[in-house]
Amino acid sequence: MIFVTGGSGFLGHHLVPMLCRAGHSVRVLTRHPEANTWLRRFPHVEVIRGDVRDQQALTSAMQGCKYLIHAGGMFRFWGSAEEFQATNTQGAESVFAAALVAGVERIVHVSTIAVIGQPKPDELIDECTPAKPADPYQQSKLNAEAVAMRYQSDHGLPIVILRPGAYYGPFGEYAFNRLFFKDPMRGIIMQVDGGRNMIFPVYIGDAAQAALLALEHGHAGEVYNVCGESISHKEAFDIICEEAHLRWPRMPIPGWLGIATARAMTALSNVTRREPFWPINLRSYVYNSWRVSSEKARRELSFAPIDFREGARRTIAWYRAGRPQVWPEADCSDTEA
Repeated sequence: MIFVTGGSGFLGHHLVPMLCRAGHSVRVLTRHPEANTWLRRFPHVEVIRGDVRDQQALTSAMQGCKYLIHAGGMFRFWGSAEEFQATNTQGAESVFAAALVAGVERIVHVSTIAVIGQPKPDELIDECTPAKPADPYQQSKLNAEAVAMRYQSDHGLPIVILRPGAYYGPFGEYAFNRLFFKDPMRGIIMQVDGGRNMIFPVYIGDAAQAALLALEHGHAGEVYNVCGESISHKEAFDIICEEAHLRWPRMPIPGWLGIATARAMTALSNVTRREPFWPINLRSYVYNSWRVSSEKARRELSFAPIDFREGARRTIAWYRAGRPQVWPEADCSDTEA
């Protein structure tokens, strides 16, 4: 039995079916079972209502589980440091403490390459690159990694840390999907600084596959970057526009204008209490060049990401189909029936 946190999220929509296909029974933690009825389609999935911050409930829920994939957390470009810390850092503490008591034998902790924060312009980011978080979300995820390492060293809890790139693919509505797929398909293409900066996408199905590979082959105490080929913003827009047959003009956004606009929108959001369209915390992701190496994961986990063009085709197909809650690529109910 595999216990999965975050199983009802973007990654979970692909991870849970993939685990089913591999023959595993899965126990999924979610705060809102009633909003995730799609999970009922899988006979070998048990849904547990709960929160990653509730250690007592987690300990009870993990009883009988041999493995754990901790993919639950809070990811936004806007929010308070306290919220990120409570869910991502303190949540990790509760999850690992519960796993220790429940006797879980192997854990995959899903972090993010974004903990690097401010990569140098020509730097190749590998697992030894110093992390310098640039916003509260990134800091909370790096803190969670520290919690994982502490449970590994102090308690012998075998934990493998995955650092995926920017997720994109079917079932996604936020972050990379919004900026590079959803917005362009409704006529909004904002190309900052000529599109020369590099982004670090990973197809969501590849990220799910990496979690399974890490569970099977990852070395406890190790960190693995899992990312597709880094690509410039312009190259990404070129491919997406070609595959989606988009002919919209691209708004050239000078860097200084984008930053000024983001500051203004973020200041206004402090009054409206709603996330701005262009939050200032996008700065770390959009205004840096993220050149990421996944060589270690390729070598030790046999991680093999798909080409960005193929991933773009699959993502566009999902959007064009009306963003359905059931998508063949992420479905295993027929094989499990």
